[in-house]
Amino acid sequence: MNQLIRCLNCDEIFLKTPYDQSPEYKYVPTHPSEPVRSIERDDFQDFLIKHRRHPLEYLEIIEDSFISEKVYSEPVKIAYFKATNGKESFVIKKFRERIDEPLKYELIPGDYSLKCLGIEIQSEEITKQLRMEFKKPPFSPTQISAFPKLYRRIVGTVDTKNLERVSEESSHALEIYYKMDDVSLFYLLRNCRNLFKGKEYSNIEEFINRHKDDGVLLLKARYKIQITERAKTRKAAISAVVVAEAKKMIKKE
Repeated sequence: MNQLIRCLNCDEIFLKTPYDQSPEYKYVPTHPSEPVRSIERDDFQDFLIKHRRHPLEYLEIIEDSFISEKVYSEPVKIAYFKATNGKESFVIKKFRERIDEPLKYELIPGDYSLKCLGIEIQSEEITKQLRMEFKKPPFSPTQISAFPKLYRRIVGTVDTKNLERVSEESSHALEIYYKMDDVSLFYLLRNCRNLFKGKEYSNIEEFINRHKDDGVLLLKARYKIQITERAKTRKAAISAVVVAEAKKMIKKE
């Protein structure tokens, strides 16, 4: 089980994991008989020794608070999550500068929020979907190119506060998908009557209803992370469990 530990004197953070005592393997080309050597390590004990006699406390990681500036699969990135000691909340910055470096953690007193940079439609995907579904075009190329432009104009003033978020997966933590609201749907259908006539309008109406909730007509909002820091304070509360463990580990030296 992973445990987040804070030194109250230094505000240094350590994430205790089952792998803290895993050996490190180093390639030594000058020793052909044993080119890979195992180096014993105990990261948690090193942390305890460094912070000897400093008050320590556990921090509880707040579920579903992870956020990143880059795609989830990127190994070298800055990410943030929230943690609390039961009295105060903190932002924990998680980062590394190179892929061969261990992860580092930095405590930031305060909170983070997400600021919406704008809402966009999936213009390219809409065009592809129209062409795929209507291979024998009931729509002209002009109509197909005009529909995304109309949709973009209608959602240009939409506020995400009035939209329903959907669980559409994104590779980027700062991209969130929403359903169009009823007002936007009404104006989209009404304005489509100026572009599509008769059977054409019936086709585009069916297309909109098919894709408005979980398809290419979902709206994509882009966000940025805003950190709000507060003045640092010293806490006298100490986790007895952590201190006891620290004493036990140091005695083994």
